Amino acid sequence: MNTFLLVNAIAFTVITIYGVYLFAKVVATRVAYIRLGKKSEFDGEFKERFRRIGKIVFGQSKLLKDKKSGIIHVMMFYGFILVQFGAMDMFIKGLSPGNHLPFGPLYPGFVFFQELVTLMILVAVIWAFYRRYIEKLVRLKRGFKAGLVLLFIGTLMISVLFGNGMALLWHGHDVTWTEPVASVIAMAFSWLSSTAAMVLFYVAWWIHTITILVFLVYVPQSKHAHLIAAPINVFLSKRVPGKLKKIDFDMDEDQEEEEIAFGVGKVEDFEQHQMIDFYACVECGRCTDVCPAAGTGKMLSPMDIMIKVRDHLTEKGAAITGKSPWVPAYAFANTTGNQATAKQEAAATVQSASLIGDVITEEELAGCTTCRNCEDACPVNNEHVGTIIDMRRYLVMTEGKMDQDVQRAVMNIERQGNPWGLSKKDRIKWREQDESVHIPTMKELSKEGKDFEYLFWVSSMGAYDNRSQKIAIAFAKLLNQAGVSFAILGNKEANSGDTARRIGNEFLFQEIAEKNIREFTKNDVKKIVTIDPHAYNIFKNEYPDFGFEAEVYHHTQLLYDLIMEGKLKPQKAINQRLTYHDSCYLGRYNGVYDPPREILQAIPGLELVEMQRTRENGMCCGAGGGLMWAEETTGNRINVARTEQALAVKPNMISSACPYCLTMISDGTKAKEVEEDISTMDVAEILAISVCNEEQIKSA
Repeated sequence: MNTFLLVNAIAFTVITIYGVYLFAKVVATRVAYIRLGKKSEFDGEFKERFRRIGKIVFGQSKLLKDKKSGIIHVMMFYGFILVQFGAMDMFIKGLSPGNHLPFGPLYPGFVFFQELVTLMILVAVIWAFYRRYIEKLVRLKRGFKAGLVLLFIGTLMISVLFGNGMALLWHGHDVTWTEPVASVIAMAFSWLSSTAAMVLFYVAWWIHTITILVFLVYVPQSKHAHLIAAPINVFLSKRVPGKLKKIDFDMDEDQEEEEIAFGVGKVEDFEQHQMIDFYACVECGRCTDVCPAAGTGKMLSPMDIMIKVRDHLTEKGAAITGKSPWVPAYAFANTTGNQATAKQEAAATVQSASLIGDVITEEELAGCTTCRNCEDACPVNNEHVGTIIDMRRYLVMTEGKMDQDVQRAVMNIERQGNPWGLSKKDRIKWREQDESVHIPTMKELSKEGKDFEYLFWVSSMGAYDNRSQKIAIAFAKLLNQAGVSFAILGNKEANSGDTARRIGNEFLFQEIAEKNIREFTKNDVKKIVTIDPHAYNIFKNEYPDFGFEAEVYHHTQLLYDLIMEGKLKPQKAINQRLTYHDSCYLGRYNGVYDPPREILQAIPGLELVEMQRTRENGMCCGAGGGLMWAEETTGNRINVARTEQALAVKPNMISSACPYCLTMISDGTKAKEVEEDISTMDVAEILAISVCNEEQIKSA
């Protein structure tokens, strides 16, 4: 027996060291690939980042948005952490029979708890198998690889329970309440001799040991690399959701002209923290499941983008570094993913592959509305939108490629400061819609020697779009009613630059931003309020990178504050059944969900009903990312799909707090031929009717 135990211990040590070596080797190769990327800036803020780890990683907050899958993952996540103590206990039992973890009188309770945890994990494995292969959840991949981890975990749990049952027989222990499952197994095999039980124990023990080590090596070279990458990814993710990084356009004098490129045209152009995104991807499909483009039949799948770029990075990283991504090599000798068998040919193929074209198509990049629903749904905080826009930047600024309709809008913004190309001199004409409303320009106030508290940023929509002009008038009327001092820039107002930046024309955006900042500084602007969530987001979160900071308010935030202060008092009852559509740039980008709803609930007679997809999971209207100006040529129209979701709750009125959203939803009601029965109005318009006791107006 002593000889057997010695050989067993040596074999265990050798195999464990080999397994850990292979694991370290795989992790080292992935780190080498990630280091090919550009270095990322890190702003510290450790408290906030560790708090995020606690909430998302240990609190499983994002996973629990899908209750069933979330509960399964919580059971596996915490079960797998806790069961490691049981694994250590089993190793001790095999290396030193008759001994166990030194928990003294607490050991029986520990064993009982471990059996409960083991059973819980088995239940989670069976449930997960059912969800993937029986229920066939659409967002989940099927196939052998997709379920391999379930096989690993199930084998680990069963081998523990069976091994413990055999240990009871081997050592002649009586059945016990502390090991109910192992006792049942022992009773079922009570006819075995002690020697036979010992042999079966070691069979189970070695199955358990080898499975753990194989699992360890498998994890970093599969989608389960998220076990390592996800906590790092959550820690490093942006503190300001959806914020785009600034491009430095200062040229290196020694750089050749043909080498100059903006955006991401090669996988190495991504920043290192973005590359961690690729390896953190769980392939759970939650991002694609909520993507408005994917849901309406477009080419785009956020998950596929992550997977394809990850695989490309792995292949190109192997070609550049010479380090094979797959170990042990013999185990992958016959797989299509292994490039080690034909290094030179593979390296040539990978090096010649174009990131945009061969790996990711232009159609995929064009389909993104930048709504961030994918990012909100992602359990590991992957930032798909920034990755897509970085590639858009390369297409637009380096290759000069852009959708013709969008290109026309961007050129109009460059020339006239608005997407329609209408005269700059006409920007102020919207005031003529209702001359009884006092809407002064800064220049007019200056001549009168008066000051202002807020700059009202009207936006191109509010200034030029007939429907949106009514929103601007209603908001200005409410500011007059509340006695708030404000001014507009008038014809000096340009474009916020959001469309240019999101579509990929960073150079134009920076020109616009610098011009706006000069105007803000010249007029000593300290507070900005706007009806446009896109302008609200870019002024609040992205202009500070260019040296301008101010208090920025969305009009619903200010209106809510005015109601709370008693300066606005809703009086007239509006007896309507209303549903509210969340703007992505107001909600998911900035967390503003309650003020619009609080305003609507303060209006007498109004019945607010929520759509199935609402708040954080509200579906995009389809206008974001510059797509307001592009025609949808594939699949169904996003705005119509969103309108159908609104109609499902049988409202008389659909409301929003964004001129883009309102336009898209209004077009949706026309497409569904219900515009005569269902009005579409901004929150400010509805409030103005109640506060000013006006006749209800019909949306255009």
